[in-house]
Amino acid sequence: MAVKIRLQRHGKKNFAFFHIVVADSRAPRDGRFIEQIGSYNPNTNPATIIIDADKALAWLNVGAQPTLTARRILSYEGILLRKHLQGGVAKGALTQEQADAKFAAWKAAQDAKISSKVSGLKNEAIEKAKAAKAAEAKVNAARAEALAKKKAEAEEEAAKAAAEEAAAEEAPAEASAEEAAESAE
Repeated sequence: MAVKIRLQRHGKKNFAFFHIVVADSRAPRDGRFIEQIGSYNPNTNPATIIIDADKALAWLNVGAQPTLTARRILSYEGILLRKHLQGGVAKGALTQEQADAKFAAWKAAQDAKISSKVSGLKNEAIEKAKAAKAAEAKVNAARAEALAKKKAEAEEEAAKAAAEEAAAEEAPAEASAEEAAESAE
């Protein structure tokens, strides 16, 4: 029986997540499996991988073959590196302490890389928010300036209309005063 470590699709259309399972290679993709050893969610940034490393390593040691995607996930989590280091210990090329030290150093570097990516994404989001706020403030200032200009023009028009109205009222009053003066003569 050929045993595979592979992904089992779950979720909805365009928003899938996967269970990492050990299954017979003849079983359907989402069908029967022997054991579930983790989950993989590519919808987050960075992707969320939860896996039982000891179970995965045990299955690799008894001959389970990972699919291409499962192999990449196992490599990303360092499980294939642990298997490689355990082979070196079995051959006598390394001691267990040396293998553990190499794995710990690799894991620390991997964790640092992931945390720098997460902080970079957060900083990028903060910068985008600041840029959007500055652009919004610029647009709001332009709108306020346009409204102030429009209001000043309206006040100027009202002042002109009031001046013309006052001039129009004064002109007939002067004309009636002149007519009264002429008729008095």
